[in-house]
Amino acid sequence: MRIKCGKTTHRYHKKILHMAEGFFGSRRRTYKQAHMAVIKAHVYAFRDRRAKRREFKSLWIIRINAATREHGLSYSKFVNGLKKANISLDRKVLADIAFSDNGTFKAIVEKAKTALAAK
Repeated sequence: MRIKCGKTTHRYHKKILHMAEGFFGSRRRTYKQAHMAVIKAHVYAFRDRRAKRREFKSLWIIRINAATREHGLSYSKFVNGLKKANISLDRKVLADIAFSDNGTFKAIVEKAKTALAAK
């Protein structure tokens, strides 16, 4: 007896078409185009999760650089001073402090300056 797998195929097609909700035109209506569109969407999602991290890191560096230049240092010298002063704050935290609390950031910059001058 031949088995056609109709129920399984129908269930899988419905799953793909459900994932394609919100797509435009036949990319949401026909299985073949919806399947290709869903695969491509997953590829973009995987790629862009990594790209998002890169973009945020560059944004944090830009914010830190702008804040350190207000206090008379460049970003690279500031990071070198932090390393010499044994201050281990990541870029996300530093950018947040620079953006929201100028007094605390000024104190961190002064510590970095003293560490640069001492060593």
